Amino acid sequence: MSTQRYLIKNARLAAGNATDVLVVDGVISAVSTNISDHEATVIDAKSSIVLPGLVDLHTHLRQPGREDAESVLSGSRAGAKGGFTALSAMANTSPVADNAGVVEQVFRLGQEAGYLDVFPIGAVTAGLKGESLSEIGAMADSIARVRVFSDDGNCVFDPLVMRRALEYIKAFDGVIAQHAQEPRLTVGAQMNEGEVSSILGLKGWPAIAEEAIIARDVLLTDHVKSRLHVCHVTTAGGVEIIRWAKARGINVTAEVTPHHLLLTDELARSYDPIFKVNPPLRSERDVMALREGLAEGIIDIVATDHAPHTMESKECEWQEASFGMLGLETALSIVQKTMVDTGLMNWEAVADRLSTAPARIAGYSQQGNNLAVGSAANLTIINPAASWLVDRDLVASKSRNTPFHGFELPGVVTHTFYNGIPTLIDGALVAPTGSR
Repeated sequence: MSTQRYLIKNARLAAGNATDVLVVDGVISAVSTNISDHEATVIDAKSSIVLPGLVDLHTHLRQPGREDAESVLSGSRAGAKGGFTALSAMANTSPVADNAGVVEQVFRLGQEAGYLDVFPIGAVTAGLKGESLSEIGAMADSIARVRVFSDDGNCVFDPLVMRRALEYIKAFDGVIAQHAQEPRLTVGAQMNEGEVSSILGLKGWPAIAEEAIIARDVLLTDHVKSRLHVCHVTTAGGVEIIRWAKARGINVTAEVTPHHLLLTDELARSYDPIFKVNPPLRSERDVMALREGLAEGIIDIVATDHAPHTMESKECEWQEASFGMLGLETALSIVQKTMVDTGLMNWEAVADRLSTAPARIAGYSQQGNNLAVGSAANLTIINPAASWLVDRDLVASKSRNTPFHGFELPGVVTHTFYNGIPTLIDGALVAPTGSR
């Protein structure tokens, strides 16, 4: 059989070293300078940085049930375009991914699409109702080998149910990813509680609704000696609670979204529902605290919370619009803009927060390998000196609800390699062998 060989020339590693990378039959064969291979397809990556493939722990792919907004295939294409080689599909589908049958369906759809790894996240509770545990054991033992469980979109609000879930997942080193939102404090809430909500007459979403659940759950996690992951942290107070928990050795990790690193509640003054998201955009003070927390490692990772919606769900009155934004195709550029170009993080830290750390948290052994020789060739190449204009009509997602339409962003993802096969070449998607 003929081998598949790719030679990435003249790139820089995240650490800044000039390098070539040789990929042979899906595996990183060599990382060095002046590699020569006359049989390889050469990719000139001059001025570019080669990163381990990006890993997202928080993606809404909508399938099964809402294929009008997104599918595993279209979401996989959006992910590949954004430099991702692994996505974690949230459980709030229809039917809910609360049993082995649904998570196996999502897993197989990802394999059929072929652009990247799709790892299903299982629901914590049956039907996302927060009343009784889902079939956690069956999902963990399924072909999908689910290790991350979340009711995202809903909070596991009952402390007894949350405790039982934390205890259950200890048997296979799982993790509960909590959507921190005390529901009784957010009934009818439309945006961040503050000056802007008062001026606009929209019901506010207080920071304490998030912080109270984070505080409760880190204490529960410590009590049962389990693992907690906090989804989409948005408040300065939340960062401080996580800092406190980590200082005491509590096994908690946390994520921030790209949009919460850049956008603020001031944008709601437009009444444009494109800026309506759960949890809501917060104040400038919160944004700065999130950036600092990510730079310090108090917040462990960036996760997109990619939430596609149909035009009908977003192009309506604010109060009637769905919560959510697209995130996969713009994530790396937003991180460069907010963290790298501001001097808060270098590219080594970016590789950690968007690849190595999320893969470690979720147990994705074939991802986040930091270009180690012998590891699966899941790679992303970005030209940080280039820029691009976000156009919602050109996204790979089925949906168009990006809050960054019309933004000029730094950093162009030029190539994505999944298991040694390019799925993005010079910014253009390439259908992988065997995909639909």
